[in-house]
Amino acid sequence: MSETTATILERIRFTDAGLVPAIIQQWDTREVLMMGWMDAEAFRRTMSEGRVTFWSRSRQEYWRKGDTSGHVQYVKAAALDCDGDTLLVTVDQIGAACHTGTRTCFDDDQLEPVVGESPELAPEDL
Repeated sequence: MSETTATILERIRFTDAGLVPAIIQQWDTREVLMMGWMDAEAFRRTMSEGRVTFWSRSRQEYWRKGDTSGHVQYVKAAALDCDGDTLLVTVDQIGAACHTGTRTCFDDDQLEPVVGESPELAPEDL
């Protein structure tokens, strides 16, 4: 039996501003496309309409991805993280996910961290 949206909302740990970050990921390639904010109503709309809806902090209004750009996000699945304070929404992204016109919001500003190396483990240590 699937959990109701109302029951899930009780488990989400919203910020003091009533928002929760939503990581948006392409369902088949697993690309991380973007992050947006949702309040309870944006979450309800996303879960019930099959399209991703966000709350715009700057405009103070709801926006459904693709309504003006045509770059639609069709919901494939959703998950709540172990702490209940972040959503992961997998989508089928049509067109660019970023408002700048790039495929993802992480395409243009690649950083150069020191790359860590994992120690080699013996099979018995796994």
